[in-house]
Amino acid sequence: MKRPRRATALTVSGLGLAISLVLSGCSSGDTPEASDTGGPKVVAPGKPGEPAKTLTADEAKKARRDDSPNSADFGYVQMMIVHHRQALVMTGLAARHADTEQVSRVAERIAASQRPEIGAMEGWLSNHGGPRKQQGHQHAEMPGMATAAELDQLREARGKEFDALFLRLMIAHHNGAVTMATDALSEGNNTLVEEMANDVIAQQSAEIARMQKMRAGKGD
Repeated sequence: MKRPRRATALTVSGLGLAISLVLSGCSSGDTPEASDTGGPKVVAPGKPGEPAKTLTADEAKKARRDDSPNSADFGYVQMMIVHHRQALVMTGLAARHADTEQVSRVAERIAASQRPEIGAMEGWLSNHGGPRKQQGHQHAEMPGMATAAELDQLREARGKEFDALFLRLMIAHHNGAVTMATDALSEGNNTLVEEMANDVIAQQSAEIARMQKMRAGKGD
């Protein structure tokens, strides 16, 4: 398995941005410095600890990262859409049956963040040719997914029993999403998928901490 490359992805993304800005020119009408061959020069930032480099336009294009999505990117996006949809089912039940305002609020936050994320991932799939058949990944095997029996139990629960079960299931669900996002950072290749995975890790890790405090009776 490849090592996670979040820092590398950010460095190369910054290189791509710098290249794009210089190639597109400044709004004031200034033009990049001409190279010896008559073409524009591009100042590309180096890696941490390394000096910047001056490249020709052709060299700059070659230096830009090829972030064509691979099977890990498609697998992550397709599974995370399903994963998020189950979270919306659970938060929908909380909207009707939560016993405390704290649980209601955390459910609202989760729904408010994951609904647009589903739209973004569906848009990504559409822009890259649609869903791809995945081998070896069944919905039941996705980490953190509640079973049908657990969802039925949540539907029947009320009061404090509902809140306790919701928090337990949603913490497990979030932990599964963080695992999936971490795997995507290790195995995927697409910059946008990396950004989405990083967002999932940051946001859901914070929500896990909040829900764990609620389970311990320390408030929202």
